[in-house]
Amino acid sequence: MLPREPYKGLTRKLVLAFDVGTTFSGISYCMLNPGEVPVIRGVARYPAQEHVGGGSKIPSILYYDLQGDVRAVGAEALQEHIIEQAEDEGWVRLEWWKLHLTSSHIRDGDIPPLPRGKSVVEVLADFIRYLFQCARTYIQEAHLNFWRSVENSIEFVLTHPNGWEGQQQQIRRAVELAGLISSNEQSHVHLLTEGEAILHFCVINVIASDIFSTTPIDVPDYSNEEEDQSDSQGVIVIDAGRETIDLSAYSMKLSPTSFEEIAPAECCLQGSAFVTSRARSLLQKKLSGSEQYSNPMIIAQMTDNFDNSTRLRFRTPDEPSYIRFGTIRDKDPKYDIRSGQLKLAGFEVANLFEPSIEAIIEAFEQQRRVASAPINLVFLVGSFAASDWLFAKLQEYFLPLGISFCRPDAHVNKAVADGAVSFYIDHLVSSRATRATYGV
Repeated sequence: MLPREPYKGLTRKLVLAFDVGTTFSGISYCMLNPGEVPVIRGVARYPAQEHVGGGSKIPSILYYDLQGDVRAVGAEALQEHIIEQAEDEGWVRLEWWKLHLTSSHIRDGDIPPLPRGKSVVEVLADFIRYLFQCARTYIQEAHLNFWRSVENSIEFVLTHPNGWEGQQQQIRRAVELAGLISSNEQSHVHLLTEGEAILHFCVINVIASDIFSTTPIDVPDYSNEEEDQSDSQGVIVIDAGRETIDLSAYSMKLSPTSFEEIAPAECCLQGSAFVTSRARSLLQKKLSGSEQYSNPMIIAQMTDNFDNSTRLRFRTPDEPSYIRFGTIRDKDPKYDIRSGQLKLAGFEVANLFEPSIEAIIEAFEQQRRVASAPINLVFLVGSFAASDWLFAKLQEYFLPLGISFCRPDAHVNKAVADGAVSFYIDHLVSSRATRATYGV
């Protein structure tokens, strides 16, 4: 871990960071006590998900009733009695709603519509309010008598994908609507890109353990932009998530530790969900001639099992992959189905990954072309980073270029939230590029 100085403030303060993701969300926090070294922690318990652990997240799902009131959020929305009640009473289940914040490369049919009479800012406010309630309950239970001393001294940090700077006013409005602040308390809301948050996570969890173990964090002087760059190294952070893949490029100074953004951020819609979407299309095509196995419900079951298992286990195109479904009695050799398993050729699965891999490499090369320093180090983080095939293919590309390639093995699912807290307490980035670019 990167060494920190004791907190120099005169009064207690709480830093709450919300990682509101398209599919999953999490919370990290830091209790700032005068004279004590700050420690970043994660909310480890949520309603209906009490025994998950320190890297836990909840699904970004909400149920609204016909009056537009919130009836269930997060893991609570996955409970069987909630799903049954929702069906009986006609509640609206809302997923992927975060993408309504941006119109870039999103078609109307790509994401579910919002409930009638609800704006995306109102939905975001409802979800943030729920996260705040979860954080408050957890901290009250985990740290006796602390919450009461800081409930009026909270700094809120929220992240957004690269290139969503235009949505920052909507996010600020949602925090206010959620009741976390009043209209004259916007100075307590801090926004940053997910790429920058993950950079901070990588510094405190990876770089620090190898390179900077004896280098204290330095809060940079923002006016010193003409400083000599000869001792800096170029770092690119690839945040490969469920929907988006964000790339951020920084110049890294070794002593004292500080970073400067050296290229516009890149963002492309080629996350793991699109690999799974291509798998669904492949299954539909392969099984179109089967009266039994072309059933949409069976295709959906196969797609889910591909997403949760086959996609993650895939390692080589030289061996077949299998998708489990149904029971051991399911069999049709004509369609390579035996004992409740569908066999896919390895090259077929590899082809499903290829558009995402190509998009990452294209975005990387775009950043490398415009970066003001050579790129020496690349981090791969995010939920999609769990794919060994994705890691292997990118490693195959980067290593001949003389670029070190790293996949942190810490709790990467809480990288954004932890990094957002670090952003507030460590301030490692001294300057930022002014524009973001996009790709599909």
